[in-house]
Amino acid sequence: MDILAVLQDELEQEFHVTKRFFELYDDNLKEYRPHPKNMTMAHLATHIAQIFSWSGTMLETDFLDLAQSSEAPVLDSRESLLASLDAGYHTSAQALGEGRLADLEPIWQLRHGDHLIAQWTVYGAIRHSLNQITHHRAQLGVYYRLNEIPLPVSYGPTADNTGF
Repeated sequence: MDILAVLQDELEQEFHVTKRFFELYDDNLKEYRPHPKNMTMAHLATHIAQIFSWSGTMLETDFLDLAQSSEAPVLDSRESLLASLDAGYHTSAQALGEGRLADLEPIWQLRHGDHLIAQWTVYGAIRHSLNQITHHRAQLGVYYRLNEIPLPVSYGPTADNTGF
């Protein structure tokens, strides 16, 4: 089994599902949040779009230091979200396509200065990032539901879309 190809296929599936969600993004609701502790819709959607580049980053680096990284600007339009999603997906798909099995074995770390937040093998870090896409897109689905935005098909039909 070609694990890199399997990861690339999963990334592609998540890309298509997320694209359907972003195509329904309402620019007028960018400041919406269901609770004061939640991210705004724009911040949440931006985060989801950014995760698509993580696989490429994880294959090319040993760690990410959050204390050294600057926060990317929040994307506040459907077009900017779709463009970021597309760019991140293609970066990661290319890195996975050019990768070797041995590239998945080293340890990859998430840090904040000297504090180690988490560490996985590169494979484990990529799996975690794919899980993050699903997790945060489900949150976005709740935001959509609360604002009467019909949910698109993801892994099967929704109450709003019973067909494929």
